[in-house]
This record gives sequence, structure tokens and C-alpha cells, in this order.
Amino acid sequence: MIRIMYFQRISDLRLDHHLTQQEVADILTCKREVYRRYEKGIREISVSYAITLAKYYHVSLDYLLGLSDEK
Repeated sequence: MIRIMYFQRISDLRLDHHLTQQEVADILTCKREVYRRYEKGIREISVSYAITLAKYYHVSLDYLLGLSDEK
């Protein structure tokens, strides 16, 4: 269950910030296809990328990973 929420959260945060998958991939310095796989749950995101996204979106890792509903 956490995994589903986690991938939904990174997609929702991206959309809430009006970003494309390419723009987030550029932030992470990865290819768009790699980032797309993170959002779809096909590939597990690295800890360093998760930290980068949490900092960028100003949310906690717990929120990003679906462990908390508090940003």
C-alpha cells in the first residue's frame, strides 16, 4: 500500500506544481523515461532522488513515501 501511495504522491506533487515529467527529470538529472518509470511504480526511486524531490517540493520524506499525510 505504501508503494502505491508513494508513486501517486510524486505524480500528484509534479502535477500540483505544473511540471512536466521532463522538467522533473531535469531536476533529478535523469532521463524522462527513467522518471516516468518512478511515477508508474515500474522502477524504485533512489534515496538521493527522493531527498531531492522532498526538498524541491518542500515536503517531508515521510509524506513523499506515503508514511504521513502531513507535508
